[in-house]
Amino acid sequence: MIVYIKLDDFLCMRKLIVEIEPNQNIKRLFSFFLDKIDSIELLELIKVDFREETKLALSAITLKEGHSIEEFRNNEFIEMLSVLKQDGNKYICLTKARFLRKFSQMHHLDYEQLTKDFSFDIIWDTPTRFSHEKLVCSVIGSEENLKRFLDTITFAGTIKQVSFKKATYSEQSLLSCLTDKQKEVLVAAKKYGYYTYPRKITSEQLAKKVGLSKPTVVQHLRKAEMRLIANLLAGY
Repeated sequence: MIVYIKLDDFLCMRKLIVEIEPNQNIKRLFSFFLDKIDSIELLELIKVDFREETKLALSAITLKEGHSIEEFRNNEFIEMLSVLKQDGNKYICLTKARFLRKFSQMHHLDYEQLTKDFSFDIIWDTPTRFSHEKLVCSVIGSEENLKRFLDTITFAGTIKQVSFKKATYSEQSLLSCLTDKQKEVLVAAKKYGYYTYPRKITSEQLAKKVGLSKPTVVQHLRKAEMRLIANLLAGY
């Protein structure tokens, strides 16, 4: 079933970003992945089929050293995996996965009820990332559905941070104007406190974190900042 949303309705929605510290149940459930990856980032959720119990998505998978993307094929969670692009240990993949039934069996939950709990009207958005330390979920919906989602997602662990903001519509993601390397350095700068006041890290320390020279890091940051400002203030 395809759901069509009017732009006027979309503009009345809000965006929820929730950061969760995964509990041991979730870590055990996904230990097959977490032992082999640094992170999985959702780029685009293409389709969720509750009848077939599958999720089709475009994802960025960053592997730990010594592991291969081939290890993820033909396991109980991944039904299909197609590598679209590789850059070192980072893979852009089209995946078809299933996990809700496995999760319900593992924790003796009613699968039918679980699918109902997760079938309310929300739109999955970015950033949505999963690592051993953190689960970040971003969804768009009405205030009522976002509250329901927030209540439901507590099964995954301890909620550390919640952000509600007005949903914005654009033809493309704001960060899509950046190159992969600019985005990587910019995200690292934010993560390690380069943009806090006072700064928690210098550009030289940041360079060591990302494995680049200080001039290269500074150049990436300046170009990224200029591109973001140009996109934000386009038309002014």
